[in-house]
Amino acid sequence: MSLLQNPRAATVLRTGTWSLRCVPRTLLTCAVLAALTGCALILSLGTGSYALTPVEVVRTLAGSGPPGAEFIVMDLRLPRALVAVLVGFGMGLAGAVFQSLTRNPLGSPDITGFGNGASAGALVAIILFDAGAPQTALGAVCGGLATAAAVYVLAWKRGVHGYRLVLVGIGASAVLGSATSFLYVRADIGKAAQAASWTIGSLNARDWTDVRIAALGLAALLPVVLVYARRLTLLEMGDDTAAALGVPPERSRLALLGVGTGLTAMAVAAAGPIPFVAMAAPQLARRLTRAAGPNLLPAAWTGALLVSAADFATQRLTGSSLLPVGVVTGVAGGAYLAWLLRGERGAGRL
Repeated sequence: MSLLQNPRAATVLRTGTWSLRCVPRTLLTCAVLAALTGCALILSLGTGSYALTPVEVVRTLAGSGPPGAEFIVMDLRLPRALVAVLVGFGMGLAGAVFQSLTRNPLGSPDITGFGNGASAGALVAIILFDAGAPQTALGAVCGGLATAAAVYVLAWKRGVHGYRLVLVGIGASAVLGSATSFLYVRADIGKAAQAASWTIGSLNARDWTDVRIAALGLAALLPVVLVYARRLTLLEMGDDTAAALGVPPERSRLALLGVGTGLTAMAVAAAGPIPFVAMAAPQLARRLTRAAGPNLLPAAWTGALLVSAADFATQRLTGSSLLPVGVVTGVAGGAYLAWLLRGERGAGRL
């Protein structure tokens, strides 16, 4: 193995035929974001009617906490906190994939309809089949993949252009919103209320089943995204350049769309459609790292921090955990979207 320094201060690790390019600022950003996410997780574990200090939370996680704290932390609060981290990580990663493919900051799964497709699939499982968590996850995956296939086919015209994919996705999102409203009308009052609370995007009453769904989804899809990271970077340069460098554009784009849709479906299945995280995380990560390219891992850790911080904020601001975390991210994300659109208009792109 050898270490090479290039003029842009990036470290290249080489071993045999494999190489890994590491930018120190990007690595430092990921480390800081991971540490802040850990702090938000510990603060969330200590928040509630039975308050615990951060030191008591750490001692409880180590098995030597105050009497009665182990049940509250390990069984009641830890699943919720872990789901927040895993879902935010997956949403940030999916947002980076979609925005890189479309080359558009608005090309996130909750804007382009892929998240709505996963939500519609999950709602079909909940309302029509009275499904549990595993069946709801399967419904979200099927709905997301079906939506991705439909959008891809409709956006195809000698390839898939980024803006065309976004516009077709927005149209698909409107259609899926109408279908979701129809499902509410047809459902009985109990299932409609259950589905409505879920579609806001909530971490309330999360358990270890939801943790397993999110963890298994990430374990299966994260390696695929990392393997395709170089192709994603080359696709940002244009299809002709990518093809000249040996990357099949459409085949790579289709595989990455499938992986991004799977990450979105995993997040939706575990916590419902938490809005705007997938859109904001990649943009914030790019500003932190100041690096070109998709910034996959920084975006993922930014998403994890955003959801964990939003969950902590809902509990501290309202004095309870009943307020869905999607309300906080929706309000903050709406303001961020307005700011982003203003920047796009000022740059002459709108």
